[in-house]
Amino acid sequence: MTLQDLSFDLSSLQSAYQRGLDVRALIAEAQRRAAGDAHHAFIHRLTEAEIEPYVAHLEGLDPASLPLYGVPFAIKDNIDLAGIPTTAACPAFAHTPEADAFVVRQLIAAGAVPIGKTNLDQFATGLNGTRSPYGACRNAFDPAFISGGSSSGSSVAVAQGWVSFALGTDTAGSGRVPAAFHNLIGLKPTCGLLSTRGVVPACRSLDTVTVFALTAADADAVLQCAAVFDAEDPYSRPAEPSGVDFSAGPFRFGVPRAQDWQFFGNAEAERLFQQSILRLQALGGTAVEIDLSPFLEAARLLYEGPWVAERYLAIQSFIDAQPEAVFPPVRTIIEGGRSRTAGDAFAGQYRLKALKRTCDAVWDQIDCLLTPTAGTIYRIAAMQADPIRLNAHLGCYTNFMNLLDYSAVAVPAGFQQAGDAAGLPWGVTLAAPAHRDLCLLRLADRLHRQLATEDTTYALGATAQRWANLGDAPSALHAPDATRTGTVQVAVCGAHLSGLPLNPQLTSRGARLVATTTSAPQYRLYALPGGPVARPGMVRVAEGGAAIAVEVWELPGAAFGSFVAGIPTPLGIGKVTLADGRVVPGFTCEELGTVGATDITAFGGWKAWLAHAQAA
Repeated sequence: MTLQDLSFDLSSLQSAYQRGLDVRALIAEAQRRAAGDAHHAFIHRLTEAEIEPYVAHLEGLDPASLPLYGVPFAIKDNIDLAGIPTTAACPAFAHTPEADAFVVRQLIAAGAVPIGKTNLDQFATGLNGTRSPYGACRNAFDPAFISGGSSSGSSVAVAQGWVSFALGTDTAGSGRVPAAFHNLIGLKPTCGLLSTRGVVPACRSLDTVTVFALTAADADAVLQCAAVFDAEDPYSRPAEPSGVDFSAGPFRFGVPRAQDWQFFGNAEAERLFQQSILRLQALGGTAVEIDLSPFLEAARLLYEGPWVAERYLAIQSFIDAQPEAVFPPVRTIIEGGRSRTAGDAFAGQYRLKALKRTCDAVWDQIDCLLTPTAGTIYRIAAMQADPIRLNAHLGCYTNFMNLLDYSAVAVPAGFQQAGDAAGLPWGVTLAAPAHRDLCLLRLADRLHRQLATEDTTYALGATAQRWANLGDAPSALHAPDATRTGTVQVAVCGAHLSGLPLNPQLTSRGARLVATTTSAPQYRLYALPGGPVARPGMVRVAEGGAAIAVEVWELPGAAFGSFVAGIPTPLGIGKVTLADGRVVPGFTCEELGTVGATDITAFGGWKAWLAHAQAA
């Protein structure tokens, strides 16, 4: 494979560096690719002199010493890169920062190399990518169509194969809609997980930095480097445990009621959404119909409610002094914030609180929510002719996410095969409560792979850039561990097994069945006397042991203490060795507790003994 043919996904780059690829050669290739920008993706491409310090820093280092060694990336031009103008797509507003945005600093420290600052809907106000004096950003698959916005250039740069990943921002869908229109993963993390210090605000209380990537594994790798708590950002918050990982299944996913579907006449988008439902079901998901109307009402608060005043506040002195410097549709929206009152703000907060209570109740029924990312896509000419109404259509399924404090991942769902947008990609979004980013990324990875497995012609980039088939490549997604998930695995051997009387003590605490297996052959099993619920006792022995049937359940660490507190003597939680050699917390029994008990080891497990006892 030549350097010109090299995919810029992280796995391919890491392999190339291990084979001896020179970092200068790779970055020069990224610059060569980006120089062919005919899509208005970049506002500023870094010169060789501007890139030199980043490359020079990496020379002589072991590529394995940095997680993002020599990885080219792009930065939305409302995010600061030291020494490079930040314009927010408004030349009169431009300023040159002395320091990197906090999140950019983390990525450069991890070895990533910035290639350029990307185009956007001015002041991150828009979901279409046409509201920029630097030119309407053109779709990477068909330049007659919109790219999606406001993080338009970032999505095009990744889809074209010019960079490995790109940073965007998302207040109303700006990190997801462009991903859907470019066959990309669009990670909108939990608000505050990525610092917004050094980012020109749109709605400061709702803004989040986002990641565009070719795969969920790449997005996860970027997230691990960038998700550092920033004490100087009042909206930054440290990562909390992601909880029980539902991604491997079985899981329940919410689907909007049919009357809540809005595809604006795009039958292909509806077909691809229906196929995504089927794919999630094939992965072990159970679809649960939900009422999306309270979510949609919350979404309307973003522009019809007082939050538009935040957009005005963000650039108040500038827009008051130079209103003519602001793009007309953007000016119309932002100036609408002038008339909002403190009373409006409180009324909006009260209504949002009520809606959030209603919307949050859905998480008692489902693990995640599946929606279209956008109902349809438009040609640039159509968008420019009707900029406000059509832009509102694009935010139908995205505007509520940050208001309700949810995490979300946009995932490719295939290509439209008919109609005006034939040949263009389309996508869906997986959403969950805050701090469920890891679970969503893992499920997004499975869903993306399922698509690639079904369609052998599936490509990860624009038609001009062919990538390795995702379905054939092993996942590089970080495995969940106790630190990231905040969960505990526990082996059960008796009345807590699936379908038995005490199993609700696990399920009511949000536990998930991880594995049905056996212990190592080091245990004896006894039917203990007493009740009212019959229980066994598993005792570790030095010799004469056997393998005992067990289930391994995963439950939130916060619920583990109350679960253990309810276990009566002579039972307790100790360490149980499984058949594969892993050691996990599990039910054990004090040897004194087996006095008067019946040895049932020969049956191999509690359920087998119960079946024998009932038959007798």
